[in-house]
This record gives sequence, structure tokens and C-alpha cells, in this order.
Amino acid sequence: MISRRDCLRSSSASLLALSLGACKPTTAASPASPSTPSASAVPTASAAPATPAASTASAAAAPFSVRTPIFVLNSLDATLSVIDPLTMTELRRVPTGKEPHHLYLSPDEKSLLVANAVGDSITLVDPRSGEVQRTLTGIVDPYHLRFSPDMQWFVTAANRLDHIDLYRVGRPAGGGLDITLVKRVPAGKTPSHLAIDTRSTVVYASLQDSDQLIAVDLATQTPRWTVPSGKMPADVYLTPDDRTLLVGLTGDSVVEAYDVSVSPPKLIRRIPTGAGAHAFRAWGDRRHALVSNRVANTISRIDLQTLAVVDTYPAPSGPDCMDLSPDRRFIFVASRWAGKLSVIDTEQKKVVRQVSVGKSPHGVWTLDHAPRL
Repeated sequence: MISRRDCLRSSSASLLALSLGACKPTTAASPASPSTPSASAVPTASAAPATPAASTASAAAAPFSVRTPIFVLNSLDATLSVIDPLTMTELRRVPTGKEPHHLYLSPDEKSLLVANAVGDSITLVDPRSGEVQRTLTGIVDPYHLRFSPDMQWFVTAANRLDHIDLYRVGRPAGGGLDITLVKRVPAGKTPSHLAIDTRSTVVYASLQDSDQLIAVDLATQTPRWTVPSGKMPADVYLTPDDRTLLVGLTGDSVVEAYDVSVSPPKLIRRIPTGAGAHAFRAWGDRRHALVSNRVANTISRIDLQTLAVVDTYPAPSGPDCMDLSPDRRFIFVASRWAGKLSVIDTEQKKVVRQVSVGKSPHGVWTLDHAPRL
């Protein structure tokens, strides 16, 4: 069994009205009671993002077909590594809140959201320059985070506090986004990863230490169902047709596939991948998805139609989160136990580069990437 986090419980405020997209560092407004959600809008300023030297080079000059920085979260250092894709060297480390785990791009692609789980905050970073834009405070334990496709909802998984938070997204006239907590949904032990369907009607979450999955209806903010899963479910991936939910079992060596077009969902396949199946990344062709196998030190490519592994790549030292170059030639993966970003050539099926980063690297992201479906 692999313990992913070992941290103390904490309490925080239960409502937040925030604005995304401002370029000056600031903090969020003081939280209020969940029964009186804020409706105020905070205008945001707009500014042209700074551009690092790497992004001025031609695409042909980029060895991994990436021109904007590659970002790696260092969970135990509370930093964000900014990596130059031309030289594949670490340019600097940006301080974040305590214990950052996952990254997510704002819908306007102007801000990279860093979820600081124990810090109860989100750091907004310019995805083109790596400069910190602002810090949003008062968000309780944002371990994992997602926007709904229709941009009406922002959802976080409170990993250490056993609940899922549903925020309503507003769009003030001055620009940016307001986020107000609507409902805190109690869940089983250790809500881990989230997925939202393309119709923005339901959010799926893994409950890692309960060995369960939960589905929450966004219209009513209530659970639709909770069902048992295999050992230590981690990341979840919903196929583009919204019918099949893949679940990585970190406590096993398989990915479970559930038919979620029926309620309760039906387990239809256990796909052998490798020990410690953990994090997903779409291959970008709407047909395949990658899963990192943290114990096996491999990455599997799964055919979403046949629900079978069609390729395997070596990935050293506890592979975790991944991103993929625009041409799908290279996988960028956090080697969790080695403190490195590993670059895998998918044609040669070998590691071709490693970059030293901080302690326990987790989230990986670059703006130049293959499609996320």
C-alpha cells in the first residue's frame, strides 16, 4: 500500500467569492457563511503576458516541440519548477502555498492554477512566463480541482478533510471570474481525483481510503450514488462519450472501467496495466489514454474502445502526473521518488532526458501540449 499524503487536518472558512485573472498579487475576500453566498463581482485587470526567451524560438528549434515553459510542482518543497523547454534546464523555483499537488489551466488560458492543499490556497501563475499573478486564499484543502465545461461550476476535492466543494462561477462585467461556495458535500475517506462530464451535469470522484467512487449531481448538489471500487482508487478519466469511467487503482495493478451510463454504474472491465496504476493523461486522439503505473515504473496506453493496453513505455522512479508534447512524440512525467522530470520518447520507448527538480514532484503542465481528449 502506498500512502500518498501524511498531513494534519485543519479547518478554514466555508465560503469564498474570488476573482481569477487579475495580474497583481492579492488575497481573496474574507469568507462568509455558506447560507449567505456572496454575489459580488470583483473586476479583474488585463495585461499582456510576459514571454520567456524560450518562447521566442521557432518550433523547429524546440527539441521536444514545446516552446512555452514546462511546469513541475514540488509537493514537499512548496515550489513550482519552471523549466526551459529548449535547454531542458530548470530556470527557477517559484514559491507556492504549502503542499501543492495539482495544476489546472483557467478557461481563458491566462492563468495556471496551483492547488496548495495544506496551504488552503490557489496560486495563479502566468503559463507563458512563470510569473506569479496572485494568490487566492480561503479555499479549503484544494487537493484536486476542475472547472465544468460550461463554466458554471468549479469543484475541489478536500483530500484530507473528506468532502467535495462545489463553487458557482460568475462572470462580472469587468472581466475575470467570481467563485462562490454553494455546497460542501460530505464524502468517504480521502476524496482524491475528479472528472466532470461534457454536459456539466455530474462530477465523479475517487475516495481513496474508502475504496469507493462517488457521483455528485451538480444541479441538486447531492450524491447520485456511492459504489465500492478496487484498492486505493486514485485518478479518474471519463471517456469523451461520457459512458466509461476509468479508475486507476494505486493499491493494485489494474485500471477499472465502469459503465456510468447506468445508475448505479456497472464494472465492465479490469484492465491489467502495472502495479500502482495512478494518473491519467489523454493521448489527444479521442481514442487512447495514458496511465502511469507508479510501482511498476511504466506508463500504459489504453485503447478506449477495446479497453485494452496497446503500448507500454518505461517511466522511472515512481511516475505520477504527465503532459504530452503537441506531436505526441514525448511524454513529460514527474518521477516522484527521484525528484526529476523525465522525458520519454514514445517512438524509441526510452527515457531521453531527465531534469532535476524539487522534492516529491507531482503535477506537470505545459501550454504547448497535445489535446486533452
